Amino acid sequence: MKAGRNEPCPCGSGKKYKQCCINATSKQHSDVFDDIAQTVAMNPNLTLEELNLVAQQRMAERNNRPSADFCGLTPTQMANWLYAPLDELEWLTISTPEDISSSPVMRYLTLILDEAMQNNGSFKATSKGNLPAKLVKQAGDLLPEFSISKVNSRLSINDFVGVNEDKFNALHYTRVLAEIAGIIYRRSGCYHIKKAAQNQYEKQGIQAFFLPMLKAAISKYNWGYLDSWENDVDLRTFWVFMLWRLQSHGSIDQLIDDVAKAFPDLLSQLTPDEHFSSIRLLSLLIESRFIERFLQFWGFVVADPRKNFAKEHVLRRASIQPLLMHTFHFTIKDR
Repeated sequence: MKAGRNEPCPCGSGKKYKQCCINATSKQHSDVFDDIAQTVAMNPNLTLEELNLVAQQRMAERNNRPSADFCGLTPTQMANWLYAPLDELEWLTISTPEDISSSPVMRYLTLILDEAMQNNGSFKATSKGNLPAKLVKQAGDLLPEFSISKVNSRLSINDFVGVNEDKFNALHYTRVLAEIAGIIYRRSGCYHIKKAAQNQYEKQGIQAFFLPMLKAAISKYNWGYLDSWENDVDLRTFWVFMLWRLQSHGSIDQLIDDVAKAFPDLLSQLTPDEHFSSIRLLSLLIESRFIERFLQFWGFVVADPRKNFAKEHVLRRASIQPLLMHTFHFTIKDR
């Protein structure tokens, strides 16, 4: 369905269509009209019905023609990855791996569920509504079992270890996801597992919640929740494309270039200043929201801990973990 000029842009920027991607769409339409005009000039006796058929064919040809800007994807393929619901994505299969013990998110969820199951389905929250100190310590003690502890020697204490939930980002993220996914809820100062979730856990184990948690992370959780960036770009729209590119080459720098080339309108949404250019701001958002606080929290990748500074550029890579390959299988090859 075509977006109206004053409707939200389908790219997910939050802007009106006329203030965002309409120019790119108009150029595509203009190119098609030029093709039709050339056809009419060569075949002046075409009927209206024949012209409509030519227009449909030309549009279909363009929509199914690989684009260098999209790293070889066609507009049709890109549209599916941008706008289709999780269960309607094409050229990508998402599965629950047999072994998810390498995922911090799923290990933390296991601790939460076990604590509740051992206490008739609930446990007391702190006065601030957070997870109890016992659970926080148990979660922190798991760090040596995760790949990130072996590669990243400069871990932020706020990501995978903390004295309480407020200072333990990956654990807090997990608890929030579990609530969004409808697995747990807080009432009367306690955290409870929903009855349906208790039954699922008893019958299927922690695997039962892998896909619901993943869906919550991708489509419902606010990726900007744990930061205070003024430039609020919703990267969730582009997660499949970004994952495909990163899985293809593992280069964080190349990923930024791929996104900027495919979606140049994103750069116009970021306001540069004396410290950061638009491309640098885009890089910071992708690194923090997509790589570190999504892929890394889940155990899908381990990112190079080195940071880029104004006078020093470091080529950074993301180490693709087996869990990612066992979860996401693309049938579109890199071109």
